[in-house]
Amino acid sequence: MFCLLVITLLCSTAFATPLTGRIVGGEDAAKGQFPYQISLRMNNAHICGGSIIAEKWILTAAHCVVDESDINPYAAKYFSIRAGSNNRLSGGVLHSVKQVIVNTEYANFLNDLALIELETPLVFTERIQAIPLEKEAIPDGSEIIISGWGRLTTDDPNLPILLQFNTINTIGKTKCATQIFMYSDSLLCLAHTKGNGACSGDSGGPAAYDGKLAGVAGFVVTGCGSSRADGYAKVSHHIDWINKNMA
Repeated sequence: MFCLLVITLLCSTAFATPLTGRIVGGEDAAKGQFPYQISLRMNNAHICGGSIIAEKWILTAAHCVVDESDINPYAAKYFSIRAGSNNRLSGGVLHSVKQVIVNTEYANFLNDLALIELETPLVFTERIQAIPLEKEAIPDGSEIIISGWGRLTTDDPNLPILLQFNTINTIGKTKCATQIFMYSDSLLCLAHTKGNGACSGDSGGPAAYDGKLAGVAGFVVTGCGSSRADGYAKVSHHIDWINKNMA
């Protein structure tokens, strides 16, 4: 039964100790390898990942930015982003946030998306670039690259500084439902062997397929790096919402 599963959202808040570290089973990213990856910061501490999708726009997870209501975002003044650096503590550029837009259909771990508009546009360089949005369905079994500063394991307190990445695979509705007992057309289900996958601090971060943004990190089931699939918001399902709210 679904209620027996332990589902964990993959973020931390600046009002608690930041749960940051690295992708489970990942390795250090090379400088400039993921120029679209940003660190989302709250009160100057890393809480989540995110992806640059335009000069002034970041796509992240809704649960990274909402208050205790789980609907309304915290004020934009609490947030900032670091772009252009693999180091979550230094380098690159820092930008303040103008507004936060949460998907109004966000609920029960689904449709977990938020747009962040920056106060000033990013200047694109070799290490700061937007990633195109995936608009089409992705074949089952496709390789997906995830990246972030999430923890090594559910309980590991270590805080590696450098961006991590790993390669996992898409699975279809039937396999997803078998593994995590839920499925939605808005959900991108990413499978991996035990000891790999996303973890706390990776929320909002990218899942890339063939150079395009396919998913946004949302939740894990029964702990980080388990044999169960991880849940990502499917970008292709939300193209209209993204374009409408960036207009």
